Amino acid sequence: MPGEWETQKSVWLIWPYNEKDWPKLFKKIPDVVGKISACLSINQNVNLIIRNLKDISRIKKIIKKFKSKISNIKFHLIKSDRIWIRDSGPIFLINKKTKNKIILNFKFNGWSKYKDFQKDDKLNLKISKITKIKRVEPVIKVKNKFKKIVLEGGSIDVNGKGTIILTKECLLSKVQERNPGVTKLKLENALKDYLNVSNFIWLNRGIDGDDTHGHVDDITRFVSQNTIMTAIENNKKDKNYKRLKENLKILKKSKIENGKKLKIIKIPMPKPIYIDNIKVPASYLNFYIANKIVLLPVFNDKNDKKVFLIFKKFFKSRKIIPIDCSELIWGFGAIHCMTQQEPYLNP
Repeated sequence: MPGEWETQKSVWLIWPYNEKDWPKLFKKIPDVVGKISACLSINQNVNLIIRNLKDISRIKKIIKKFKSKISNIKFHLIKSDRIWIRDSGPIFLINKKTKNKIILNFKFNGWSKYKDFQKDDKLNLKISKITKIKRVEPVIKVKNKFKKIVLEGGSIDVNGKGTIILTKECLLSKVQERNPGVTKLKLENALKDYLNVSNFIWLNRGIDGDDTHGHVDDITRFVSQNTIMTAIENNKKDKNYKRLKENLKILKKSKIENGKKLKIIKIPMPKPIYIDNIKVPASYLNFYIANKIVLLPVFNDKNDKKVFLIFKKFFKSRKIIPIDCSELIWGFGAIHCMTQQEPYLNP
């Protein structure tokens, strides 16, 4: 699985339909998704999943409000439950020797929390047909039976060279348990086989307010083979203070696959955001690296500018585009959660 910063053939997104995911705020969401789609379309191909062909002209109108290249957007008719394709969609692997690409179709079960996930779990069958890319169904042996592995794209992050970052809270805990009966060792062995990773960095916990129970893409992300960005909370009274401090300690001791230490870039957290008295998982780490741009979630917070400048300094060859996610986050996800890259296979 290549690193996100490696050249992409396209990016996959799902248009928002599920009003229950943003109670009282749904009307604002199509514009946010429209802006994200528009920004991505300028420099690369966008595959946009819709439920109804007659929606195309309406969606195009929304996207055209922003600077875009509509000819780079392809619409695909596929049923879906939610927009979070990072978790339900395909994980693309490439084999540089055979010049092949495959789709890993992990089982998606609504984060072991929601009941309506059946359409999202079938997304990859359609995407595999559309792209004509072979599908592989990852399985694991539990009590002498083979079961499909449950895994969301937002629960892992890779450097494309053999190192993977995950959290114990998401993948090893009894709360919202993804793979009952599967030990840490068993899971590691399965991921070694399917993702061709050899080096595991296990962080403890994700952020407070995250309904996925510990996704890594809200806290720590690779931005190059040996560089990670990780979230830091400076307010000692905040619930995230201890969690993120523990994770930083682990990262400082961790090494990548070649035995070298990680370069760590600290990213401050925005102040806690509550919508309808419910804490939402606002984090700058839910960014998306595209071919020529980086889409950065911002939250009308004093740290927005500070983080923008950190990103600008690191991503010298990409334009940093801030996207206001202070309403999108009411769906408990941001930009990384709603995008899934398809890597480019070098000819």
